[in-house]
Amino acid sequence: MAFQAKKLINHPQDVVTEFIEGLVETYPGLQYLDGFPEVKVVLRSDVSSKTNDKVAVISGGGSGHEPAHAGFVGEGMLTAAICGDVFASPPVDAILAGIRAVTGPMGCLLIVKNYTGDRLNFGLASEQAKSEGYKVEMVIVGDDCALPPPRGIAGRRGLAGTILVHKVAGAAAASGLSLADVAAEAKHASEMVGTMGVALSVCTLPGQVASDRLGPGKMELGLGIHGEPGAAVTDVQPVDSVVSHVLNQILSPETNYLPIKRGSRVVLMINGMGATPVMELMIIAGKAVPKVQLEHGLAIDRVYTGSFMTSLDMAGFSVSVMKVDQAILQRLDAETKAPQWPVGVNGNHPPAKIPVPVPPSRSVMTDETLSRPQQLNQQGRILEAAIEAAASAIIDLKDNLNDWDSKSGDGDCGSTMCKGATAILEDLKKHYPLNDAAETVNEIGSSIRRVMGGTSGIIYDIFCKAAYSHLKANSESVIKPLSWADALESAIAAISKYGGASAGYRTMLDALIPAVSVLKERLTAGDDPVDCFVLSSEAASSGAEATKNMQAQAGRSSYVPGEILALVPDPGAMAAAAWYRAAALAVKDMK
Repeated sequence: MAFQAKKLINHPQDVVTEFIEGLVETYPGLQYLDGFPEVKVVLRSDVSSKTNDKVAVISGGGSGHEPAHAGFVGEGMLTAAICGDVFASPPVDAILAGIRAVTGPMGCLLIVKNYTGDRLNFGLASEQAKSEGYKVEMVIVGDDCALPPPRGIAGRRGLAGTILVHKVAGAAAASGLSLADVAAEAKHASEMVGTMGVALSVCTLPGQVASDRLGPGKMELGLGIHGEPGAAVTDVQPVDSVVSHVLNQILSPETNYLPIKRGSRVVLMINGMGATPVMELMIIAGKAVPKVQLEHGLAIDRVYTGSFMTSLDMAGFSVSVMKVDQAILQRLDAETKAPQWPVGVNGNHPPAKIPVPVPPSRSVMTDETLSRPQQLNQQGRILEAAIEAAASAIIDLKDNLNDWDSKSGDGDCGSTMCKGATAILEDLKKHYPLNDAAETVNEIGSSIRRVMGGTSGIIYDIFCKAAYSHLKANSESVIKPLSWADALESAIAAISKYGGASAGYRTMLDALIPAVSVLKERLTAGDDPVDCFVLSSEAASSGAEATKNMQAQAGRSSYVPGEILALVPDPGAMAAAAWYRAAALAVKDMK
C-alpha cells in the first residue's frame, strides 16, 4: 500500500535551503551565497576570490547525498560546493556564482560526478567562466564498478569514491600546486578508485510516496545514488556473502576497472547510504578488511567508515577501494578542516586486539587457591549446602518469576536468574574455594557476571563484590555470624548507592532490608545464630510479599500502572526472599 513518507521537514521545496542554513549555523567555517533559492552555494568563510592565493576546488551536484558535498567544504578539501535540488544537477548560474566567489588568480578545479546533467551544467559553467577570464579545469569521476564495460557514452557513474578524489585534490591545492598539477593529481586519483553499492530499501524523496519496489526479503546490488534500479535484485544475504560479492566485483580482473594486483596498497571507504546504522557499517568494515587482505592479497593502509555520500533515507552501503602510493596517502592524511571528513584515521594500526587485563587479586592467586578444596572444613560444608539450596530454589521458581515479571516488567526475570543459579551450581562443584568464605562470595559474583545479563546481573555482582570487600577486611579465619550480617548490610548499602533504590521502592531490597534488620537485632540480643538466620528469612519473605502494596519507584515496573502491579509481588524481591530463605533452612538442617 502506497503512503507518503514521514519526514522532518516544512515544505519539500525548502529542504535544501533549510539544510544549508542549519549547516552554516553548525559550522562557523562555512557560509553561503545570498542567492536562494536559485543559487545554493556553500563556501569556506575564510576564502574569497580577492584573497584566495591557492587553486579553488569546487564540486557539487544534486542534493540528497549529505554530507556530500557541502559537508566536505573546508581548508584542505573543497573550497565551495554547489547544491542542486534533490537529485537534480545545479543550474549553470549557481555553478558560475560559486566559481566567481572563490576563484583567484590560481584558477579553479571542478570535480564532477559522471552524470549527464552534472557534466553538461558544470561544463557550460566552465566554458562561461573561461570566457570571463578564469582559469578552469574539470575532472570527471566515474568510479562505479557494478556494471560490466562498455557503458556507451554514458560511462561509469560517479559514486562515493568521489569523496576520496575531493580529499586528494583539496590537499594538493592547499600545498600550493598549480591548477594543472592539482587537476593531474585529481584525475590520477579518480582512475585509482572503484565503488559498488548495495541497498536494502529504496530512498524516498521529500513529499513523495514511499516506494516498495524491492519488497520484503529482497536487496539490490549495484545501484546508483539516486534510487535508480541496480544491476540485480536478490534475496537478502548474510553480510559476509554480500561483502564478498561487492569486493569481487570491484576487484574483478575481467572488468579491469582498477589497476590493482596482489600486493598493491589500498584504502577502503565503507559508506552508509543514509539509513544504515553505524553498528552495521562497522560490521561491514570488519568483514571487508580480512577479505581484502587474505582473499585478494592487498595491503590496507586506511579504512574510512561512515556516511559520506548518501541517498536520502536509503538503507544500504557502498564499498570504495582506492589504490594508493605514498603520494596519494600523504594527500589523504593531510590536515583538513572539512567538518565531515573523518578524524582519527591517519597512521598505522596497532594490533587490533590485546589481552584482557587480569584483576590484581587473581594475579597473586594460584589455580589451587581458586579451586574446590579436596577436603571441606565445617564452614565450607555449611557454605556448600547454603549455596546449593539457594541456587536450586531460584531454578525451581523460574516460571513463577517469569510470570510475575511479565505483568510488571519484560518477563525474563526467572530466565535471567536461572542462568545465574545454574552457573553457580556448576562452578560450586569445581571452582569455589569453600573453605575461604570471602573468596567464595567473590567467585559467586564472578559466576553471575559471566552469564547474567541486564540489570539483575550487575546488581547481584555489586552485591557480591561489596560483601566480599567487607569479609576480606575481616581477619577471622572463620567468619562470625555478626560479620556475615555486617557484610549483608554492606551489600545492601552498595545496591542502594549505585542502583538508587531503598526501602519501599518495590525492589529486591524490600526483602533484604527487613531480613538484615531482624538478623542484626536478634544476633545483638544474643539469640542462636541459626535461629536468627531463619527468623530473618521469614522477614525477607514477608517483605517480598508486601511489595504487592507498593508503587514501584525503580526499574521498568515504575512505568506500569499501580492497579496492575497490585496483582503481583515484585519478582526481584521474591527471588531474593527465595534464595535467602532456602539458604537459611539449609543451614538449619546442618545444625
